[in-house]
Amino acid sequence: MPSTKPPSGTRDFLPDDIRRREYVIGVIRKVYERYGFEPLETPAFENIETLLGKYGEEGNKLIFKILKRGEHESTGEADLALRYDLTVPLARVVAQYQNELPKFFKRYQIQPVWRADRPAKGRFREFFQCDIDSMGSNSPVVEAEQLAAVSEVLTTLGFADFTIQLNHRVLLTAMLEAANVPAALHGDALVGIDKYDKIGRDGVSKELLGRGVEAASVDACLGALEDVSSFERLVSTHERGRAARAEIDRILALAADTPAAQQVSFVPRLARGLSYYTGAIMEISVPDLAGSLGGGGRYDNLVGMFLGRDVPACGFSLGLERIIVVMTERGMFPPSVAGGGVDAMVTIWNDDVRGEALALAGDLRRGGLRVDVYPEADKLGKQFKYASSRNVPFVTIVGDDERAAGTVSVKDMRSGEQQRMPRSEVAAYILRSSRTS
Repeated sequence: MPSTKPPSGTRDFLPDDIRRREYVIGVIRKVYERYGFEPLETPAFENIETLLGKYGEEGNKLIFKILKRGEHESTGEADLALRYDLTVPLARVVAQYQNELPKFFKRYQIQPVWRADRPAKGRFREFFQCDIDSMGSNSPVVEAEQLAAVSEVLTTLGFADFTIQLNHRVLLTAMLEAANVPAALHGDALVGIDKYDKIGRDGVSKELLGRGVEAASVDACLGALEDVSSFERLVSTHERGRAARAEIDRILALAADTPAAQQVSFVPRLARGLSYYTGAIMEISVPDLAGSLGGGGRYDNLVGMFLGRDVPACGFSLGLERIIVVMTERGMFPPSVAGGGVDAMVTIWNDDVRGEALALAGDLRRGGLRVDVYPEADKLGKQFKYASSRNVPFVTIVGDDERAAGTVSVKDMRSGEQQRMPRSEVAAYILRSSRTS
């Protein structure tokens, strides 16, 4: 028999999973829109040449390629690929619709992406990204606004212990040059440095040496990455490095007047491995997660690959799955999300009252409730047990006595209390009780 498990690195989403996901997306969307970002969606797959060469050598290996179809299938060649991130498709869109978009285009995009990565805790091959990007301005106000937006998202969700690391790609280039790392090895070195928090000093040292960086250069880089003053001494002789450090200071000063004021700090070892970053880079971390909740940076040259001229751009991406993993482990979801998707269940006393049960359900739905109907005439004990298994907070009963009196009995499944009331008052009673519980 075929396996019932989904492919490795993917998941089936059951109702509780979807409720948690939709809750987090709802918070993210509201915050992003308050900051002036507009919605955008792009296809799940792109022409393969759109994606290749945009993420560095390691990124290219993680792209899910789609083989040619029909008569060309036998060639084993790929002409399409699943979306690796939301940033490169955005760059394509900006180039395609340049005359239809405003001078300063701010968009948010919440869609799944796919990477042929090794699955791990909080790391999947299919996952959602929640991106904001600002196109058309070099101003550090852009970075400050994005830092504020993602900070507000996380604090709204209940996070209090996150930090946002801030660095600059030009600073890292200055460090590598000051440490005498050959320019041809800069890309490889940044990939290794990006793994510092995962594999530690010894792991990064081994990786850089394995990539051909001289031992003296490795020692100089690691010493700088572990101490801000050493880092700044190393880059202070580099003219572009000094300018980049001044840019970091401007972003920090602007962020001090935003919701990100207490969370953001300069961290020299932050590298971010994607090759398209050109300026400031940012990443969110929480203490009990190996990896980040999100990150981003400035990528002023990416749109130029499609347009023929550079367009200033900066973006930040939140990792929805990792946020949900941490929130679930910490019990951060409100009871209304964790409890279930139904406010009340209507019981069926016997087959003769099925029509009345459906009519009552209709009244309650028009009253603003999410209502389920137990589909069969069954013992009330079994119906209560079913409601309890679904975390339904209220159950309605219309037995012979209630029918004769034109009333409905409502049982609060949380307290066990049961009250009888006129049918016209049931919806309001359940709504009122739900708010005060």
